[in-house]
Amino acid sequence: MTVRRTLTTALATLTAAGLLTACGGSDAAEDVISAKGQKDTGINIGPDQKRIRGKKVDAIAAEVPAAIRERGTLRIGGSADSSPPLGFYATDDKTRIGADIDLATLLADTLGLKPTFEQVSWENLFVGLDSSKFDAVLSNVTVTEERKEKYDFATYRLDNIAFEAKKGSGWKVKGPADVAGKTIAVSSGTNQEKILVDWSEQNVKAGRKPVEIKYFQNITDYYIALQSGRIDAYFGPSPSANYHVASAGQSEVVGTLSGGGDAIQGKIAATTKKDSGLVEAYGAAIDHLIEDGSYAKVLKRWGLSNEAVEKSEINPPGLPKTEN
Repeated sequence: MTVRRTLTTALATLTAAGLLTACGGSDAAEDVISAKGQKDTGINIGPDQKRIRGKKVDAIAAEVPAAIRERGTLRIGGSADSSPPLGFYATDDKTRIGADIDLATLLADTLGLKPTFEQVSWENLFVGLDSSKFDAVLSNVTVTEERKEKYDFATYRLDNIAFEAKKGSGWKVKGPADVAGKTIAVSSGTNQEKILVDWSEQNVKAGRKPVEIKYFQNITDYYIALQSGRIDAYFGPSPSANYHVASAGQSEVVGTLSGGGDAIQGKIAATTKKDSGLVEAYGAAIDHLIEDGSYAKVLKRWGLSNEAVEKSEINPPGLPKTEN
């Protein structure tokens, strides 16, 4: 089990560095994080989320297996890590908030079920599905061909990664040539690291300068390095980049790629045990949320509108299997 990482320390560090402004009264429900110098444009990170709620749709709820309908709850697993804006802890350090929680709640509402949440380490999300402890996992799970052998997927968001640079950089990243000679930070062992290393090698073969790749221990270190000019960009998950841009107001996304690289557009999905009988209901519920506008409202609230899908797909082509 991974150690729970709270948002409080990260926010305190960023605020001390002048990257974020936390505002609001003593009432935790009014806790807002916003770009420095701006008012009423922040993101509510307090425990009182005033979450968007949905209503049961009988025709879709009827697709849920009888045993789950009789139980009346939808057991949802999420990663225990703190990962704004997808799933993290509010300012009370105990209330779970974020885009995945909002969408999972709406999904359960549409199915006429009460959502129950449990946060576990990443590997235990899949253990929970295997053992039928969880009916669903909504926790930034990418569809892959390997995972499709054991799980069913109903997509609800694009899986993108992004280059984040200082605001007003005038720089755009579309391919390897755009990062030649640049200093870019990335997390070790990630797909974006593989892409960056590959691009650097392509640059060298083409007679261009390689990329100088930097690594740091914590997310706050990346952002401090960005604002101090020690790096030209941070290459990480698009949701995190969008959240930081919206909340800090001192950076911008200068390039976005599929998490699958050039091979395929990665997609994030509600995940369930294969042949559980739930995936069609999930897909129909997500389509309903897209049609009634609540889906768009959630994504907009968390700065993820650019990762919206037009329709949920059931078990679409996933990221290819990696070679051993």
